Amino acid sequence: MIIKTKVYLLFISFILLSTGCATIFSDSDIGSSKSNVIADKRLHHLVFCWLKDPGNQSHRDEIIGATKIFREISGVIDVQVGHVLPSERDIVDDSFDVGILVVTKDAAGLQNYLDHPIHQQVKKEVLVPLVEKIIVYDFVK
Repeated sequence: MIIKTKVYLLFISFILLSTGCATIFSDSDIGSSKSNVIADKRLHHLVFCWLKDPGNQSHRDEIIGATKIFREISGVIDVQVGHVLPSERDIVDDSFDVGILVVTKDAAGLQNYLDHPIHQQVKKEVLVPLVEKIIVYDFVK
């Protein structure tokens, strides 16, 4: 009888504690938590460049070299840059010359990067003279 009473009390305690914990968070707390998670996602800024002189290796190298300085811009977490990898697969668009990936903490970091004098200088002195077409994709991860 004592064992059954102890088991019963443990069971009741477990139920009370479980339900008490479940009500600690309101729906609004959970919603704000979700929005904070989205706000804390990193922003990936993908840039694809088609050269005015397609396939020109020295122009590719100039863009690749110039864009590495973007790492010095406040708010930029990572910069990756390289030339196209030719592909036989129909689904792959390998028509561009240079791909650039800039990762920032958030949209404010991206805006800081876009407005920054270093980015503006590379754009004016390297990209505009060498690049015919640019396509940009932004996504959060």
